[in-house]
Amino acid sequence: MKSVKIIPSSLKGEVRIPPSKSMSHRAIIAAGLSNGISNIDNITFSDDIIATLEGMKSFGVESENTKTDSEYGISSILIKGTGRMKLLKNEIDCKESGSTLRFLIPMAGLFGEKITFIGRGKLIERPLDTYYKIFREQNIQYTNNEGKLPLSVEGKLRPGIFYMKGNISSQFITGLLFILPMLDGDSKIVITTELESKGYVDLTLDILNKFNIHVENNNYKEFIIKGNQKYNSCDYRVEGDFSQAAFWIVAGILGSGIKCSDLNIDSLQGDKMILDIVKEMGANILVQDNFVKVEKSYTNGIVIDASQCPDLVPILATLGAVSKGTTKIINAARLRIKESDRLKAMATELNKLGADVLELEDGLEIKGKEKLNGGVVDSWNDHRIAMALAIASIKCTEPVIIINSDAVKKSYPRFWQDFKSLGGKIDERNVGR
Repeated sequence: MKSVKIIPSSLKGEVRIPPSKSMSHRAIIAAGLSNGISNIDNITFSDDIIATLEGMKSFGVESENTKTDSEYGISSILIKGTGRMKLLKNEIDCKESGSTLRFLIPMAGLFGEKITFIGRGKLIERPLDTYYKIFREQNIQYTNNEGKLPLSVEGKLRPGIFYMKGNISSQFITGLLFILPMLDGDSKIVITTELESKGYVDLTLDILNKFNIHVENNNYKEFIIKGNQKYNSCDYRVEGDFSQAAFWIVAGILGSGIKCSDLNIDSLQGDKMILDIVKEMGANILVQDNFVKVEKSYTNGIVIDASQCPDLVPILATLGAVSKGTTKIINAARLRIKESDRLKAMATELNKLGADVLELEDGLEIKGKEKLNGGVVDSWNDHRIAMALAIASIKCTEPVIIINSDAVKKSYPRFWQDFKSLGGKIDERNVGR
């Protein structure tokens, strides 16, 4: 296990934002389902992306790293799709990636053979009840370990009507949207309550369209899917990730200004909401076609509805902790079943630093302070918790030690390098368990 000791300093400069993890997963899968070779440019080999590449390899999809920019840790890969999946390995290791698990489970329904999904960390406990309901309705056999991984699935997925609640993870909807167009018959996904995380569904529909798959979106209440569609290969460049940019945007507000480059301001990413949220809090922010520049700003607490942007909550909690007045984060109950219970984690760890955070059933209430103290905190083995606590150090009067700091490898392997490039002062060390 690694830890970092951060000497509080004011970050400043320019950072190239890594590619969107959400879009990388989707592009790799769509390319793998295609007939032909797709070049996917601007990929970072984070632990989650490696899990998806390895998972697709188990389904007969080959990939090849063709170019690497060592300065930024960015690669291009060729995905060799055959248009017909073939099962090479009956056990899929999803590591700690919820996207990999929930996107690939429906793919098992193409084969009719027994396929087992394994994982580690909190992924073992991530709920899959939405799929279990479908398996029972379609007489697909499945076994699990008292509701936890490993999960074994055996049986073919049939086209039909799939009823799903809107407050479940959008990953279930995406998993079905990948596979239903390939089945021999038409299907429909009916959303029975207001859909949360619409932005993630938009990303899926956009990727599908680029790979020649067409889905009719009836105002997010129904998704109508024609069967017997075929994915076409294409070249695709992954845009910068707004959920990762959010950490540097807040760092610029708290520090001395940061320019975040390689962003698509017309992006469909739901986490682009970070721009509107920090503006409402009073941040001085300049938005251009492909970059965002933030200046040191004094922000005020507001009420933040996290239903459409749950991944922003850890860093927004950090910003709220040092903003004037009270910040209230609502509609965030789903954060309790992420890589950690992120509501409990952020309340616990920010309070260790001297913040005033009250954990609510579905959110956080944060009374802002001008400064935090510092101290020893834990990432809860959660990449977003580790990064949010690192940014909190900017406003601390004493050093911050983050235990299990290498959790960032899940999504952003270069985070600590970028932190140092902006003037961050850190000492990395190994600690015993």
